[in-house]
Amino acid sequence: MSASPLLATALVGGGGALGAAARHAVGLRVEGRRSVLTLNTLGSLALGAVSAAPIGSTATLLFGVGFCGAFTTFSSFAVGTVRAASETGPRAAATLAASNLTAALAAFLFGSHLVAAVSV
Repeated sequence: MSASPLLATALVGGGGALGAAARHAVGLRVEGRRSVLTLNTLGSLALGAVSAAPIGSTATLLFGVGFCGAFTTFSSFAVGTVRAASETGPRAAATLAASNLTAALAAFLFGSHLVAAVSV
């Protein structure tokens, strides 16, 4: 069963509020460019787990779309990459971008495989 449009919006909004608050809390503890890498890696791990878990569409809206969507931060990743290019050069920016993408993809795959292994 899928959620009504109003319920879906509320679920995404509620999850987004929680994800944004969690993102801010992590940002207080991890500073600089490592913050974005940490957020995107943890968020991708969580999204991988949510994607593989048999939790239904309402929980996926709340946790996957809402929480993980607000917790991860593509815009900050883009800004950080551009800043790295201007401050430390294009090689450092490319390394930062590749590290972020590699860590996020690996974390997503790990999360989904972990949940799949536990669900068996």
